[in-house]
Amino acid sequence: DIVRGKDLFVGYNDTDKAHKVILQQRLKKIFKEIYDNLMKDVTKDTKKMAEAKDRYGNDPNFFKLREDWWTANRHTVWKAITCSADHGNRYFRATCGGDNESLSHASHKCRCKDKSFTEETDQVPTYFDYVPQYLR
Repeated sequence: DIVRGKDLFVGYNDTDKAHKVILQQRLKKIFKEIYDNLMKDVTKDTKKMAEAKDRYGNDPNFFKLREDWWTANRHTVWKAITCSADHGNRYFRATCGGDNESLSHASHKCRCKDKSFTEETDQVPTYFDYVPQYLR
């Protein structure tokens, strides 16, 4: 939610509010750099450049770019967060598995396994991305 610019936490005191402002400024700077690099990458393709400018250019806070970045990288971010999780650590809800009949816990580095339990899947074992923040 913070990366995507949809964090509802406003802060209870001036220190919290100041930290949130600083965080948003840093995210804006980071995503400005990502935007600038994207524009460099597409300079030779005028169609892609026009599409990128049309999609992201009118948003000084880069909220759409943040959303797209998160969609493209959320699985990698989860792997980075859990790369040092000990064996046996698990996500607190049984969310792995395609059907509601056989849900299991993500117990290997908090990551889901495929149906044969031999390979990691790209399934992040949380659905919190899709639950409104105030309901979490």
